[in-house]
Amino acid sequence: MPGVRLTELVAALSLATDLGLGLPQEHVLRQTLVADRLAAANGLDERERGSVRMISLLSWVGCIADSDELARWFGDDVAFRADSVDVDKAGVPMLRFLLSHLAADSAWGRVTLTRRFLAGGIRDAMLSLVTHCQSTGEIADRLGLDEEVRRGLLQSFERWDGKGVPNGLAGDDIALAARIVHVADDAEAHFHRGGAAAAVAMLRDRRGTEFDPALVDLVLADPGVLDVGDVDPWAEVVALAERGDPVIAEDALDEVLTVLADYADLKCAWWLGHSRAVADLAGRAAAEARLGDATLVRRAGLVHRLGAVGVPSSIWNKSGALSGAEAERVRQVPYLTMRVLSRQPALAAIGRIAGLVRERCDGSGYPTGLTRESIPVEARLLAAAQCYQALAEDRPHRPALGEAERTTVLQDQVTLGRLDGDAVRAVLAAAGHRVGRRTTEVGGLTARECEVLRLLARGRSNREIAEELVITPKTVGTHVEHIYAKIGVSTRGAAALYAMRTGVIDAAAIQLTP
Repeated sequence: MPGVRLTELVAALSLATDLGLGLPQEHVLRQTLVADRLAAANGLDERERGSVRMISLLSWVGCIADSDELARWFGDDVAFRADSVDVDKAGVPMLRFLLSHLAADSAWGRVTLTRRFLAGGIRDAMLSLVTHCQSTGEIADRLGLDEEVRRGLLQSFERWDGKGVPNGLAGDDIALAARIVHVADDAEAHFHRGGAAAAVAMLRDRRGTEFDPALVDLVLADPGVLDVGDVDPWAEVVALAERGDPVIAEDALDEVLTVLADYADLKCAWWLGHSRAVADLAGRAAAEARLGDATLVRRAGLVHRLGAVGVPSSIWNKSGALSGAEAERVRQVPYLTMRVLSRQPALAAIGRIAGLVRERCDGSGYPTGLTRESIPVEARLLAAAQCYQALAEDRPHRPALGEAERTTVLQDQVTLGRLDGDAVRAVLAAAGHRVGRRTTEVGGLTARECEVLRLLARGRSNREIAEELVITPKTVGTHVEHIYAKIGVSTRGAAALYAMRTGVIDAAAIQLTP
């Protein structure tokens, strides 16, 4: 089977990004083709065009880092992002947009929420864009991308008029590659939805404010540059990058897939570290019990939640029962995971197992209701590991279960015919030999700062952290300031990515001994 090229992996990640943006599938790929055309029209050479394409593919990858914060104010974070395409994101238009999307159950609730938002929510909204930039930069670093690409990604929310974030750059101080992607992004979205007339009207309206006037004039002179026609965007983007596009070494693929795992888990503070933990447990269970392909199981565990980025965080954070419509969106996650990974053969093989994580041996699972004979052993192992690990973690509707309770639940699932007995025995055996939580200091953080970071990353407030650690909120605030300074970030989402990457939030919250 051919190896995975870097562009193929990033293109797959862009399909997951489309889900988080709430935009039609392949939006980011189409935008990338438009950006490449604009780069060529500006006389950029092939190396520079390659940077533009990579910036375009990754420009929105950090969008889910602020999902919890957006859900707190606006409810459905996916719908909020989709609607934001229609607004010039600065000044009165942006304020009007934000206020119109506040989530409130009543008129009085809206008044109260509006007051709170005007007092502190606007700052939160702007910080969410900073989180996006920092998280995208972190992912670019982990993929080994060059400084030109990273610099362009950090300018994803800068504006021609200087009213953007994080640094308020203006005009030519913004990298040309970033300015090209700014235009291609919104223009493609409007073209796809309303044709050339819609895209042209939007560009004229934002010329000289959000967008570089010269680039806008280039598109206005030939709106056809926005029309990618009937081409296959995936195939075109991959073909453009073929020359010099590195193949990810087999022994490095797990590390790269871990980037996708952390990306998916960043969607919701409750899930941080979950995909790593499932992958670790399932992989060891397969290896120790000699059931199936342990490498395939581990890799499928890393990516099994990619489709979850398309589900609003308000659903993941709900403490009560889900409505029928909400439950249906959750049931789509395995299918979406398979589709995101389906375009590249090696990733598709991994995605097929990942997409079966919710199937059950008695046919009661989803998305397709397969029975035991049709579920590969790797998927049966992954299902048992995911179930066990999820029970070990807090959720909005229940606290984490203890070891004995988890064991009982899994054994009951075997009795009911839902989980495979051999898979459950392998997972329980592997869990019984788990390594305890890492105790060494990371990044210069003290043991107490690591404790604070774990809770902070999971979305706890200073007051909640103080209560859990039996310290004062003021002391927590001091710890948070020190943590941000030491690890070089300024938002919770970026701190959460750091915590997962460095193991401060480790692969599991299970404390078991052999």
